[in-house]
Amino acid sequence: MTIHTSDPFATPEDQRSPIRRLRGRLPSPVTIWTAGAGMARAGLTVSSMLVVDGEPGRIIGIIDDESDLWDTMKSTGRGAVTMLHQGDHLLADRFAGIFPAPGGLFADGSWIDSDFGPIPSDAATWAGVQVDAANPFGFGLLVTVTIVELHLDADPAKPLLHVRGRYRDLAG
Repeated sequence: MTIHTSDPFATPEDQRSPIRRLRGRLPSPVTIWTAGAGMARAGLTVSSMLVVDGEPGRIIGIIDDESDLWDTMKSTGRGAVTMLHQGDHLLADRFAGIFPAPGGLFADGSWIDSDFGPIPSDAATWAGVQVDAANPFGFGLLVTVTIVELHLDADPAKPLLHVRGRYRDLAG
């Protein structure tokens, strides 16, 4: 058995898309987007997103148009966007589909069913959103949502970031 110091399945650097390499050099927030209720719950880790200030406030995100999340958001017209913090690495990996999720995405941890979708019970910052529009964009779907309900923690924890294929904790 050989233990690798890097991912043996990763695309060799000289064959990687320069656009993806540029994106990988920019720190991105790590969030999970969820929708649905009961047995019809779905979720996905999303780092390609931006919060837009205004009246009303909006969030734009790039999600997979073939994902269970998009099917559920499209049918319900709603969703929840939860900001992840230090220590949420496994949750992010599970919802990204790169860590096993026996029993489904929501089998581990404690979840609260909101009017917008499931929220981790320890989530301090999350937004309930309404779907406004979705358009093909690059290799994904550009989804625009309006913030309907917002929960902000009084003492914000350090956010989880994604840079160059790894999770990073914000120092300071």
